[in-house]
Amino acid sequence: MSSIPARQRTHSAFALAGFLAACFLVASVSSTFSIPAIPHWYAALAKPSFNPPNSIFGPVWTLLYALMAIAAWLVSREPASPLRSSALRIFWLQLFLNFAWSWIFFRQHQLAGALMEIVLLWLAIVAATVLFSRVSRLAAWLMLPYLAWVAFATILNYEIWRLNPG
Repeated sequence: MSSIPARQRTHSAFALAGFLAACFLVASVSSTFSIPAIPHWYAALAKPSFNPPNSIFGPVWTLLYALMAIAAWLVSREPASPLRSSALRIFWLQLFLNFAWSWIFFRQHQLAGALMEIVLLWLAIVAATVLFSRVSRLAAWLMLPYLAWVAFATILNYEIWRLNPG
């Protein structure tokens, strides 16, 4: 038998489900911007040689959204503190910025605007990861693939902007 009371386990399971639902809601709504744009607008853009095939993005983002949700859940399980609260506020900010990038890039077709926004997103992920590391080391480690992918996406966004002036 687990030493964790059943009520606490149930609350923890609901919290995890909530973080997963929030992250995958962002993924789902964001995909309504990206999926229609991929075969036409995005396909017509000049892209750098290191641009991954479109089939890579879905599985990568699915894993990243799951990891970030688990990371936030781990932080939320720690004792309440101003640091934990700040870490979770920055988590929600970066999740909003994640959503906004898809809208700016795929819906508005604003390559320069998306580039500026993704830099803010990357900085918010750095801040969340640093704060997470002070609350839960494992949570910070789980954010690192997301941080690395968004760094790559920032370079990709820059190159697409550079190759498609105007």
